[in-house]
Amino acid sequence: MAGLLLNERETEKGQLVSVCDADVLGEEFENDAASLTVDPEFYDGEAADEHDVVESLASCSVANLVGTTAVEIAIKNGFVEEENVLDFDGTRHAQLLWL
Repeated sequence: MAGLLLNERETEKGQLVSVCDADVLGEEFENDAASLTVDPEFYDGEAADEHDVVESLASCSVANLVGTTAVEIAIKNGFVEEENVLDFDGTRHAQLLWL
């Protein structure tokens, strides 16, 4: 399993979480419709494992996930549906918003 980076921030609207596979930090990806930059200012954080990510996603208001492993954890644990995942040059991106 790829190493994961987890960043949690408190905002006026609740907790904002960003999770990425460590090997995509700082990378840029594209697809036919958009581009995605895995900006270290937003995504860099503490080293995490699947348990840490699941706990964080369960308590957040909004989450951004980049990387095959990060997105697979969110799908496997019922936070994101497969059909809502975007593909960018071989990596995956998903967003989570609790309403």
